[in-house]
Amino acid sequence: MTTLTMAEPRPVVRTVAPAQAVRHALVLAGRSIVKIKKNPESLLDVTLQPIIFLVMFVYLFGGAIQGGSDEYLQVLLPGLMVQNTVFASLGIGMALNTDITKGVFDRFRSMPIARSAPLVGAVFGDVVRYVAALTVLIVTAVIMGFRVQTDPASFLLAAALMVLFGLCLCWVSVLVGMLVKSPNAVPGTLIGILFPLTFASNVFVSPQTLPGWMQGWVDVNPVSHLTSAARGLLLGGDWAGHAGWAFLWAVGIAVVFFPLALRAYRRRVG
Repeated sequence: MTTLTMAEPRPVVRTVAPAQAVRHALVLAGRSIVKIKKNPESLLDVTLQPIIFLVMFVYLFGGAIQGGSDEYLQVLLPGLMVQNTVFASLGIGMALNTDITKGVFDRFRSMPIARSAPLVGAVFGDVVRYVAALTVLIVTAVIMGFRVQTDPASFLLAAALMVLFGLCLCWVSVLVGMLVKSPNAVPGTLIGILFPLTFASNVFVSPQTLPGWMQGWVDVNPVSHLTSAARGLLLGGDWAGHAGWAFLWAVGIAVVFFPLALRAYRRRVG
């Protein structure tokens, strides 16, 4: 008697043109945005935390570091814009890991879409998180007394640099999300990477006040370059060189971590 067995479902294999891959990614980015609209509480980490950092550092440490809270606010805000952007990248690793553990990506495997579309779409959708984070931070700072001392074009360029850097840095979070077993392990792993980037920089204090061995790292740290570029664009001063280095760092991070994240994703979902 012949025994019939059902074959396991296999992912659809299909050659996808680059233009189609981008379209697939944009559709899945819309999925991420819809999830945020249905659950706006998911933005609390990038909206509440920056307000706490801004108020705490300005009023607790402004007098000791800069001689006054008003003066420190002007210097600190561009740096906090960078820090907030860096920390906002934590969310995508947790979200993707959660989708995998719940089986969402098993459905994506059976769809005739580009293999990279679920990851790229999630990264594109994170633009909403960055814009929301920057908006809340800047509005709070303006209420506290911050004023842009250049022009609207410079302000928009500074914001665009933040979003670009955040989108590239996202791939580090995506890679970690693909490698660890549970969503709760993502922030603990990434903190060990993101804290040296943000605190060992010129965000909070002048590099001249730091030990000599640390100043060497601060000078090449992409967060320091992005902070210096933002201060120049918002407060006046040289910014082009720092913006160029920050851009190169962002592209370099994406070039290295995008293929690593995609490989880890393929190994994770099969």
